[in-house]
Amino acid sequence: MLSLSSSPAPPRLLPPLPPSPEPSRPSSLSATTFSSPSQLKQLHAQLVKAGRSLSTLPLPQAAVVCALSPSSADFDYARSLLRRAADGKQEGVIWNTCLNALAGSGAPINALRLFSRLRTASYVLPDSFTCSFVLKACSELGPAAADVSLPAGRAVHGLVEKLGLHSDLYLHNTIVLMYACCGAMVEARLLFEKMPRRDVVTWNIVITHFVKRGDMETARELFDEMPERNVRSWTTMIGGYVQSGKPKEAIRLYCDMEEMGVEPNEVTVVAALAACADLGALELGERVHEYANRCGFLKNVRLCNTLTDMYIKCGCIELARGVFEEMEEKTVVSWSAMICGLAMHGQGEEALQLFSEMKRVGVRPNGVTFLGLLHACSHMGLLEEGCEFFTSMSRDYGLVPEIEHYGCMVDLLSRAGRLQDALEFIHKMPVAPNSVVWGALLGGAHVHKNVKMGEEAIKHLRRLDPLNDGYYIVLSNIYAEAGRWEDVARVRCMMRDEGVKKTPGWSSIALDGVVHEFVAGDSDHLQAEVIYRRWDELLMQLKSKGYVPDTCAVLLDMDEDRKEQVLHRHSEKLALTFGLINMPPGTPIRIMKNLRVCSDCHAAFKLISAITERQIVVRDRNRFHCFKDGLCSCRDYW
Repeated sequence: MLSLSSSPAPPRLLPPLPPSPEPSRPSSLSATTFSSPSQLKQLHAQLVKAGRSLSTLPLPQAAVVCALSPSSADFDYARSLLRRAADGKQEGVIWNTCLNALAGSGAPINALRLFSRLRTASYVLPDSFTCSFVLKACSELGPAAADVSLPAGRAVHGLVEKLGLHSDLYLHNTIVLMYACCGAMVEARLLFEKMPRRDVVTWNIVITHFVKRGDMETARELFDEMPERNVRSWTTMIGGYVQSGKPKEAIRLYCDMEEMGVEPNEVTVVAALAACADLGALELGERVHEYANRCGFLKNVRLCNTLTDMYIKCGCIELARGVFEEMEEKTVVSWSAMICGLAMHGQGEEALQLFSEMKRVGVRPNGVTFLGLLHACSHMGLLEEGCEFFTSMSRDYGLVPEIEHYGCMVDLLSRAGRLQDALEFIHKMPVAPNSVVWGALLGGAHVHKNVKMGEEAIKHLRRLDPLNDGYYIVLSNIYAEAGRWEDVARVRCMMRDEGVKKTPGWSSIALDGVVHEFVAGDSDHLQAEVIYRRWDELLMQLKSKGYVPDTCAVLLDMDEDRKEQVLHRHSEKLALTFGLINMPPGTPIRIMKNLRVCSDCHAAFKLISAITERQIVVRDRNRFHCFKDGLCSCRDYW
């Protein structure tokens, strides 16, 4: 390990550098054209012959070239050169410059090698800068090289204590960062707790690394204890909640940040918009958009891409298109997000047109682009076009289809009724089919009421994704629509025996910044009585327009009247009725649902959009449904 004292010479922490080939000799040398000790010595000789000062040499470059040579003689030569070319007092500064450059290079391990050589030779007494640069190199190496970086970091930590540098707060922060970056969070936390003085940087380092490890509970405890927070503190926590799938907490914290008067930066805005996208929080998303515009953040491509995604996922495809069109710079991510968004919203033709525009301006598509195109073709039933896009990926762009692309092709074939072709396609795939691929076949079997294909798909899904209740529910639907109630009961027994629990369905709707969630048959909401009364009134209007409840959507063997009662208490119907009661006439109603919208709700929403003259946007597990004037954007093909 690295020496903590000048003598005796310690064993090497790192292996010796491998010998490097002697570079070819240039025809003429200048003060910057050397990359090996031999070339440096040639230049040195020329300078001496010409009577020029050695101070014209780039001394840090000379030091690095010799320091990383496997020959100890070259290292001795470098030190002699530094003593003669500069004031001896500056030698430590030059070596520190080298350490800093190497620590920030693509090979930070060279900084450790140089430091080991310096300590072995006992040439220069390390100072706080020396230690900080070596610690930086350890942090850059991280856990991937923890067998080297962590012992080296511990040795430098000991050296800091021995040299009496423990009062240097910056240096102690660097040590905490080193332990955290090397994956030694127990040691990082222990040092953090023992530090006599801490600043906001100290707290941010520890919190950031707990967030990176996914330990949001510990990160939040520390965040709440912070005596002082800056924008980075807030941003780290907001981003952490988004990454850990907790958008509600992210949004709540963002609002707290606003109340505390802390100005979000561009990174904060990106995280907040991502949370709004996940939760469908349109009102906050629009407010964040306005703030970003006032601050001039809309030149940030990543921010604009996230903003586009937020509007897409909140059901505002036109607003997303507006952001996209106004972007000064568009990357392949921008184009792909817009193509995928249009496909998700049932605007397949527009997605294909946008792809043509993308090619016209010379942006090369990637795998995500083709996912959007295949989704567009699948939802429009464009079988030939989808097959051509799939072929074009590898033929025209050299892109290797991934499992998601194969899943899209199975979905495309299955939705088109080509179930046998879809099954043969699966068997010929060069990669093993996963649950998404077999799930696509199961979905097609449901659309076309094919019991045999449904059973074939579930046979594989029970092995690949045994706890996913959605697949069992789809199979139950297939049996129920075929009137095979004994098989429906058998599937339910299978779920119980295998410990599969049905995911409760819920729907949410935002009103004045507050998200209201409903479950089927909800009676806990404050307006429950009013909601049910208003639905009964609406039901009478629906039936006068020819609405007949689709009781096939109820997977229970009961009489028709009871089935209708179950249908009328679906969570999306309750959320819609709540919106009709509380939102001004003409206001679009946007509903988020965690499961696939059922056929009965889909038929009812089409009629309600015409009766109430409202635009109703429902985001379910698969896609968006935009109901307007009695029609749905999916064209009943979902």
